[in-house]
Amino acid sequence: MVDGCPGSAHLKTPTLKVKKCPKCGADVEVFSTDVKVNCANCGFTVYNDQKSCIQWCSYAEKCVGKELYRKLKELDTNESE
Repeated sequence: MVDGCPGSAHLKTPTLKVKKCPKCGADVEVFSTDVKVNCANCGFTVYNDQKSCIQWCSYAEKCVGKELYRKLKELDTNESE
């Protein structure tokens, strides 16, 4: 997995999503170009919603890794059936 999104150069304006840290409940700002962000309060790693980018980004497999990419593609296929 990479720390930043290699496909982000093809995106015009990143979007911001505020998520709750599952460990401490603090707000964590996650940009659409982030793969993961560490919670500033407790350090827990919060992952972006990767499912959406694997549907369209040509860099997705390099970004999330082959194993996670395969699992997410299978999940996406199963949910659309």
